[in-house]
Amino acid sequence: MATILETCRVPAPRGAAAEQSVPLTFFDIHWLHLHPIRQLLFYDYPCSKPHFLETIAPKLKESLSLSLRHYLPVAGDLIYPLNSEKKPEIRYVAGDSAVSLTIAESGSDFDVLIGNHARDADQFYEFVPQIDPVTDESVCQRVPVMALKVTLFPGRGICVGFANLHCLGDASSLAGFIQAWASISKLGGDEEFLTKQGESLPIVDRVVIKDPLGIDTIFWKVIGEVPLKSSSFPLPTNRVRATYVLRQADVKKLKDLVLAKKPGLVQVSSFVVTGVLCVDLLGEIWGAS
Repeated sequence: MATILETCRVPAPRGAAAEQSVPLTFFDIHWLHLHPIRQLLFYDYPCSKPHFLETIAPKLKESLSLSLRHYLPVAGDLIYPLNSEKKPEIRYVAGDSAVSLTIAESGSDFDVLIGNHARDADQFYEFVPQIDPVTDESVCQRVPVMALKVTLFPGRGICVGFANLHCLGDASSLAGFIQAWASISKLGGDEEFLTKQGESLPIVDRVVIKDPLGIDTIFWKVIGEVPLKSSSFPLPTNRVRATYVLRQADVKKLKDLVLAKKPGLVQVSSFVVTGVLCVDLLGEIWGAS
């Protein structure tokens, strides 16, 4: 079992914008009642508990705060109006908004967790952060859009867990935030990060998304009738988790197999043959069940 060492809220640094509101579009509204996205990143980084608490954890907090300067919605809350005439938005307010960060320690076998073999999926959930419950207010419901958890495996490695609402952004946006946090932590500040990767910062201005048919209004009239519920993941899941690795030689065999059956194809990409393999295997699994 993981032991919680600290729970804190990390705000954007002083000098960041005082307030920012990001209206949700029809791309976002559709996913409001879906469970949060949860992901874990494991880092092979042997270090002692004292070194982690005295050096690594403070550095992660500082770099997280600096990263939030450029990703303010990450520190914000989803505002879910009770009046369907108003539409939901992500709202950041300096002095009030922050990201929940949990620091923990685990005695679990790090090598088992990062292995490729089939293992009990339930053991991963203790490293996933829990987004704070939905808060009911007079005119709206409010819930944070992200939570973070960093777990130390003394002498072996570190796990960084993320949980975020779908409306916060797509996979590319979230990957950008993670990369920004990692880069700023490595560089010790955001000045060099801005020099090297400033052009990759997110665009939160929703004016660029055109909706002449009012699809967001159509979605919201239906979805807004259902109140938000706090997220949970009941255990046990009765599932296993495994990783399957396709090496270059394996991909080449797949391409050769496709070209042998379809010699007229000009090009067969690695992405296509891998995707077809996955779909084919899923079809076999569903057929067997």
